[in-house]
Amino acid sequence: MSVWDQLVGQEQAVGQLRKAAASELPPHAWLFTGPPGSGRSTAARALAAALLCEKPDPAERGCGECKSCRTAMSGAHADVTNFATENVQIKIEEARDLVVKAQDRPSVGRWRVMIVEDADRMPERTSNVLLKAIEEPPPHTIWLLCAPSPVDVLVTIRSRCRAITLKVPTAEEVAELLARRDGVDPETAEQAARLAQGHIGIARRLALYPEAKARREDVVRLPLGLGGISSAVAAADRLISTAEAEATADAEERNDQEKADLLVTLGAPESGRVPPTIKAAVRRLEEDQKRRAKRIQVDTLDRFLIDLSTFYRDVLTLQLKTGSRLINHHLERELSDYALNSSAERTLEQIDTINLTRRRISTNVSPRLAFEAMAASLILRH
Repeated sequence: MSVWDQLVGQEQAVGQLRKAAASELPPHAWLFTGPPGSGRSTAARALAAALLCEKPDPAERGCGECKSCRTAMSGAHADVTNFATENVQIKIEEARDLVVKAQDRPSVGRWRVMIVEDADRMPERTSNVLLKAIEEPPPHTIWLLCAPSPVDVLVTIRSRCRAITLKVPTAEEVAELLARRDGVDPETAEQAARLAQGHIGIARRLALYPEAKARREDVVRLPLGLGGISSAVAAADRLISTAEAEATADAEERNDQEKADLLVTLGAPESGRVPPTIKAAVRRLEEDQKRRAKRIQVDTLDRFLIDLSTFYRDVLTLQLKTGSRLINHHLERELSDYALNSSAERTLEQIDTINLTRRRISTNVSPRLAFEAMAASLILRH
């Protein structure tokens, strides 16, 4: 399977990328944009793999079979730097490290490829650090940036990048990929793709991990159990606790090992007084770990809100009698009963409430308070 086969429903983008990979002088900077789940980082890795492909025929680059293609797609190629921040924002120190790395000559391939996921998480000062490197990179370096939309990236950077716009693939295309690549049975693949609304990564998780599907079901059923303020507060607490548990589980798995590795790298003594420089490095690591835990929690809560909004979108579909297929088709009876006891105007208000909560949790607002306020606002009025 070639690297291009990973890009589901992106025929136009694949055509542009194939042409660039076959060129002897491809553009030195690219910006991949598209909604969540459209495959921005996958497209960037596919281009990196094709640029480094070992096939002598330019038309065959991106074969997916040679060592360079396989290691580039997996993130293990020596000439590919794949940077994805685990913090809320990309720090200026991280950007400087990328600029330094971009100066290195390729060690085994023709190009040094710098992939920056979540480029929209760069504040202006951080973006300015990268600007010069993207504007005038070394002749052997190619930058691949990923962001939800062009406006999420500093205008001076995006004006210097070749734009690749991706779209969300259809549920049918995602289901076909899950069946072909992951061996998922067609019925499970179709349901997972529909519930994920075309988001390939989430569809794969729903298809392969029963606990992920069960957690989504709990979130989507939340409106059915909102009988009053006490039940609303309890529902909000349950979602917050789940997100906190996920962040804690990640921390338990990684934090201690990261600290131990850092102490070994810095040559910390096994006993006795720890030098101030090592203490400072450990504090910075702990601060980074706290920021990472916050991002995991916020990202998890945001996914809950996206899943929750599908309930109300289905309700609105039934109220307006559009005839569109329901996302949560397996809840059709419950959705129909709910729709009869509400109005389209009220459903739109509930969708707006969820969207407002998504904006709130991306700021410094307490997620628990934001979710409690949302749950109270979602209580069905009779």
